[in-house]
Amino acid sequence: MIKAYLIDLDGTLYHGRHRIEGADKLIQTLNDQAVPYLFVTNNSSRTPQGVADHLNGMGIPAEASQVCTSAVAAAEYVAEESPGAKVACIGEEGLLQAIEEAGLLLTEDKPEYVIQGIDREFSYKKLTKALRWINDGAKSIMTNPDLQLPSDDGLTPGAGTIGAAIEAAAGVSPTVIGKPSSIIMKSAISRLNLNPDEVAVIGDNMRTDIAAGAAAGCETLLVLTGVTTKQNMDGHISAAKVRPDHVFDDLHKLIEWLSQQAGHASKKG
Repeated sequence: MIKAYLIDLDGTLYHGRHRIEGADKLIQTLNDQAVPYLFVTNNSSRTPQGVADHLNGMGIPAEASQVCTSAVAAAEYVAEESPGAKVACIGEEGLLQAIEEAGLLLTEDKPEYVIQGIDREFSYKKLTKALRWINDGAKSIMTNPDLQLPSDDGLTPGAGTIGAAIEAAAGVSPTVIGKPSSIIMKSAISRLNLNPDEVAVIGDNMRTDIAAGAAAGCETLLVLTGVTTKQNMDGHISAAKVRPDHVFDDLHKLIEWLSQQAGHASKKG
């Protein structure tokens, strides 16, 4: 039985600065049913509060405590593996804050880990530093593998592009935290104090959201509101090498399904 949901953001609840139809009603439905949920995003530049502010600005109610970013999951992953570890950061505010809040020591002096996310001021100098840190034994951690990011002006390089440069220079593959890795999902599931089979993932991208949810052992709900459409779904399913448990044309269809599930649960109760 599904007791909680992990919800993707871009392409599922909004496109850039525009709310997808039904996104506010979806969250209201879960709130009315008193069903726990977390917002799970590969974004590493924004803090959880920044993500919540972005959602609230579009009329989608959210609190920072409900947000799980790839930056937070990366910092928690390192802190669990090596509490208080010395960490070098290639990233922005969201990652820097996550590292600090996880109790890790931010330093460029013989770091034990290099945690890398999106860094719009990435340079040859930073690439050289990362290469040397990793060659000296630091473990390489990448927040998310997204190669491109949409912006108002068009596509821009993502964290995965920076990670590819570091990997090419250092010759070491990083541990990837964000979707399609299951690590970010497992981080969110542990926050809910539930088992994976009690959690469902809602997302628009077969190759990231649904693949990560399936890898973590969750039920998967694909909404055709973003990357995956009726026309390209078969291709995305083949590429992801996994099938979603449920497919919904839009968020209104998903809301109807959630209401039916709540009705079944109340009858069982």
